[in-house]
Amino acid sequence: MPHFVIMGAGRVGVMLAHTLEDSGHSVAVIDQDERAFRRLRKDFSGKKVTGVGFDRDTLKRAGISEAYAFAAVSSGDNSNIISSRVARETFKVPHVVARINDPNRAEFFQRLGIPTVAAVRWSTDQVLRRILPEQAMTGDYREASGRLMLAEIPLNDGWAGHALTEIEQAAKVRIAYITRFGEGMLPSADASYQRGDVVHAMMRTEDMAEISRILATAPKTEDEEG
Repeated sequence: MPHFVIMGAGRVGVMLAHTLEDSGHSVAVIDQDERAFRRLRKDFSGKKVTGVGFDRDTLKRAGISEAYAFAAVSSGDNSNIISSRVARETFKVPHVVARINDPNRAEFFQRLGIPTVAAVRWSTDQVLRRILPEQAMTGDYREASGRLMLAEIPLNDGWAGHALTEIEQAAKVRIAYITRFGEGMLPSADASYQRGDVVHAMMRTEDMAEISRILATAPKTEDEEG
């Protein structure tokens, strides 16, 4: 059963904790203020860890070494970024997302390789899309017949530097737009995927599982293909 660590027991952190637990996952919540845990429902069975979210001992008590994903959703931008970097770089957590309150700092944070969501566009769903594979392709839009869907597609970091056209050919999708440093943009013909980009593509609904499988792994090298 995947383990999730959440830093911040505010409104968003509590919603995440309850949603993840309801989905059958193991959850630990970190907050500096022990009183913040009162927001959690009485039957919450996850860990409640009092401490600073970027302190290594605190993270260890929350089970960060076994964590599948880490979400930093406290009210402090700096704390969220520092803790996210510790989770990713020290403990090698594969899925990390940080909340930021200042969208102008998004570019800097994205360059650190940490997916961020600005508070002005904040929602629990956006966090879940970045830490739960089964939530990643729920779809932003479906056309009337239901056969086509516009969705955010998660990519393995190995696709970084590869042309978007290569991604389209491999997964049989049509990339509609990408979000880079918090700003939407229409890709040019020679555009490449950069780590931290959020890619939105049109696809056949029936192909979702196969598309997810293809893009969840790094593309084959010439030696592997040969």
